[in-house]
Amino acid sequence: MYTPHVRTVRRATALPLLVAAALAAGSLSAAQPSAAQPSAAPTARAAGPGTDYAADDPFTADRTSWFRQDRFGMFIHFGPYSNLEGEYTRPDGTVCRDAEWIMRNCNIPREEYEKQAATFNPADFDAKAVVAAAKNAGMRYIVITAKHHDGYAMWPTKANSWNLHDHSAFDKNRDIIAELKKAADEAGIKLGLYYSIWDWHDPDFPDRATFPAYEKRMYAQLKELVDTYDPALLWFDGAWQQPWTAEDGERLEAYLRGLKPDLIVNNRVGKNRVTDGDFSTPEQEIPDTSVAGQLWESCGTLNDHWGYARYDDKWKSSSELLRNLLTTSSRSGNYLLNIGPDARGRVPGPAAERLGEMGNWLRTADQGEAVHGAGSGGLVEQPSWGTVSRKGDKLYAAVTQWPQSGGSLHLTTRTGFDVKQARVLGSDQSVSVTKSGDGYDIKPSGAATNETATVIELTVDPGATAAPGSGTGLKQEVFDNPELSGEPKLTRTDPTVNHSWKFTGSPDAGVPSDGFSVRWSGTLEPRRTETHTLSTVSDDNVRVWIDGKLVIDNWKPHNVQVDQAQVDLTKGRRHAIKIEYVEQTGEAHMKLLWSSPGQDQQVIPQQQLNPN
Repeated sequence: MYTPHVRTVRRATALPLLVAAALAAGSLSAAQPSAAQPSAAPTARAAGPGTDYAADDPFTADRTSWFRQDRFGMFIHFGPYSNLEGEYTRPDGTVCRDAEWIMRNCNIPREEYEKQAATFNPADFDAKAVVAAAKNAGMRYIVITAKHHDGYAMWPTKANSWNLHDHSAFDKNRDIIAELKKAADEAGIKLGLYYSIWDWHDPDFPDRATFPAYEKRMYAQLKELVDTYDPALLWFDGAWQQPWTAEDGERLEAYLRGLKPDLIVNNRVGKNRVTDGDFSTPEQEIPDTSVAGQLWESCGTLNDHWGYARYDDKWKSSSELLRNLLTTSSRSGNYLLNIGPDARGRVPGPAAERLGEMGNWLRTADQGEAVHGAGSGGLVEQPSWGTVSRKGDKLYAAVTQWPQSGGSLHLTTRTGFDVKQARVLGSDQSVSVTKSGDGYDIKPSGAATNETATVIELTVDPGATAAPGSGTGLKQEVFDNPELSGEPKLTRTDPTVNHSWKFTGSPDAGVPSDGFSVRWSGTLEPRRTETHTLSTVSDDNVRVWIDGKLVIDNWKPHNVQVDQAQVDLTKGRRHAIKIEYVEQTGEAHMKLLWSSPGQDQQVIPQQQLNPN
């Protein structure tokens, strides 16, 4: 699916304006764009100075609630590359093996790739069966490749003829995306669509001089997808490739949010950074901890390929896959697990088998509570013998290394809390919990319930949390220079420090998009007495003081960066806070988040901030 050099980048004030009008559909032959296709890219942009692209806080927004709760989704890589089933025989008789990258990595001439795509006939694709397999596995959403890097559209696009409807042997009366959308809606499953910005087939993509013509067709296709299929999520890829720029990503993301304000978009809409989109996308890996500054989702394969490869029998066990899922949920992440249908559109048997086994485990004895709606264990350190996730007053310890008879499991605590009750899901054995050293010892009386992971549910009392405050935000002073000097251009109360001005925006229409600075001051009032992690997401200079002490100091110009500090805060006390920020040139971002053992990561909310 992706190039090996792609790397994970760690990372509502005002709704963005619609930055492009509805785009007229053009036509594109299988090989070349039509001469009648408009050559100019969408030119309408956001208002410029005064524009803020931060629509909400994805950690708490209603818009992203389903994504944060569902945790487990199905990825589907399916396209004309599936027709080759992983093997291409060269003219000299040698065989080259690959999957969704087979066109490029096996150097298949465009004409030859088009010829084989014309025979693509996934007549056995059964949307209801695919959705049923996802639901049976405990998956709550599906993301399918509407267009991969080969540029082939899996829906009847009007932007070109390089698509499943016009360039295949498939039934002209069928629409795979529409079928999947209908089946997903009926089953209560969310549908997302993958779209590659990089396009190997369109000759206008690689050259910046001709790129605007490609970009206009891309906007037209994305509007088709949003208007026709109403996806809950758009999953972009290929944005690392030139000539795509961060400015292009800014414009596209704002356009999409104008089309559908509640749309969720991944960070590959821009340049894979913590300030792009709503969530980051580590691939074939699971971060060691929750990702700072952004929601996240790890995507992975059932075997060694994304697309179908008939020879790939390196199937991961359902136990390994389940443990991946438990690990992601224990770190407040999602797991997007891929299937690759074959040339006829059938789900490989070993894939269906493993999905079924995962679903059986999740349904048994309510073990899925450790995943669906759960997040970081927070209150405890992650143990070596398994994982711990949290949902409300429940901790779910998924034990992969069960203690020997009479042995115990130690949990190291990160904050004070009491354990009220403990039980093994799916077993009537007793469980004792005793305070020991830096935490608790958990001693089950019987055997593990299964080989994958046995879940111990702990009902806890994390201690009193103060009621939400009545704050209105922080005092904000905006200067029309990068030195925080002179009289502020404007002074007001800012509800939260949650801003993505990006390239074209600024705090006020009277302040230019480059060369400004901002000071916030007032107090913050925590709801728990704990060591909190403060996180700033900034580009450029930033520094933060708590109770007069400088705790974050990154006062040199820098690109998008997350800085963190550990600070002890007391419930109900108003701690003095001051933040200084400078925008030099280029992009402008400034967010302030907090988290603690008992507080999930979020932008510090307005209720806990006061201007004095």
